[in-house]
Amino acid sequence: MPNKTSLPIYEEERQKDLQDRLRRIEGQVRGVARMVEEQRPCMAVLQQLASVQAALRGVTKTVLRNYLERCATDAIRSGETAVYDELMEAIYKFVK
Repeated sequence: MPNKTSLPIYEEERQKDLQDRLRRIEGQVRGVARMVEEQRPCMAVLQQLASVQAALRGVTKTVLRNYLERCATDAIRSGETAVYDELMEAIYKFVK
């Protein structure tokens, strides 16, 4: 699989955005754990879980876009054909 991406992989602004979003998600997950510990109603927990999943999908889309813009593009330009298999694998992971 192609691994020769020019560094940095993430531009500074995108990296900061991803890190901020992941920290918020981390806080959301801790909040869900507290809700379970506190015996909160199932629907309230499920609502928060749906929010966590939506937030993770947003991060996933950003990382996938970055992959297409930086990693896959570099590999395609260099003539690495294995990038197509890697790209298909990445897409299949998230279309389930």
